[in-house]
Amino acid sequence: MELNHEAANTRKMLERVPLDKGDWKPHDRSMSIARLATHVAELPGWTSMTLHTDELDWANFEYKPSIATNTEELLAKHEENVQKAKEALENATEEDMMKPWTMRRGDQVFFTLPKAAVIRNFSYNHLYHHRGQLSVFLRLNEVPVPGMFGPSADETM
Repeated sequence: MELNHEAANTRKMLERVPLDKGDWKPHDRSMSIARLATHVAELPGWTSMTLHTDELDWANFEYKPSIATNTEELLAKHEENVQKAKEALENATEEDMMKPWTMRRGDQVFFTLPKAAVIRNFSYNHLYHHRGQLSVFLRLNEVPVPGMFGPSADETM
């Protein structure tokens, strides 16, 4: 239920991203607005990745970040990843959710947690963090921010 609810909230945010300003960023060390929005669209897919693997080793993982160039592409990426997450969760057993999952870089282990905890932290909380950043990016570009937990200040004006 949380995935469905938050996917709808995330979609409202992604629909408003001004991809014509895709290179804009508030600071040199920040992601661009297009990269951040695309990352937000990718994150639901980390749920299925977690359930279908036992670890992520950054030493061997060839992560190639993508950047959406238009709203349709951004929303399609989000929908695809939400669907993958739903399917993975629907097919997961309680035993699957309690299996250990590890994030590492070679011999350096960052954490090992039950997959349920990884999904909560690495996928969901990670999404909420970056979605919050994206709301600030929208505000700084004078784009009305949609409400996530009731109306936003832009929706009550």
